[in-house]
Amino acid sequence: MRSWPVQPMAGRIAVQGGPDDPVLGPDNAQRYASFVKFVEGADTGKAVATYVSLYPLFQKAYEDLGYPNRYFNDRFIEVIDHLLATPEVAGPIRLVRPDVKGPIKLEAPYARYEFADPALESRSAGQKMLIRMGPENAAKLKAKLRELRRQLTAGAKKP
Repeated sequence: MRSWPVQPMAGRIAVQGGPDDPVLGPDNAQRYASFVKFVEGADTGKAVATYVSLYPLFQKAYEDLGYPNRYFNDRFIEVIDHLLATPEVAGPIRLVRPDVKGPIKLEAPYARYEFADPALESRSAGQKMLIRMGPENAAKLKAKLRELRRQLTAGAKKP
């Protein structure tokens, strides 16, 4: 975990309701506030300039990972578009505890939770993070992603 580019959020997931009807608590969004503030404060132009200057290293690493005939930047834009396509979820988000097989039963507050809605639970880790952080935080990050995408593709040729 120490080598992950983004560390897990501090604290535990904020859950409301009883053990049989847990929902994602509105206070959960506060866990992401400092990360969102950091991203909002980043200079997008400088971030893009740094990305462009380091791009040869990203491309080489991408090829070394087994993608010799593809461009890292294309994948980067695909991921941004994927995150921008994260749905906005209205109302309380129901949670469930996963069925853990084994001798140890996990109890709150240490229990893991999944989205009760299979359509939400089947989403990517990035989209689930945007959903968990709440609509206001997600909107702020999506705005920054749109700006990043705009600047990255500003010089791209139109078909």
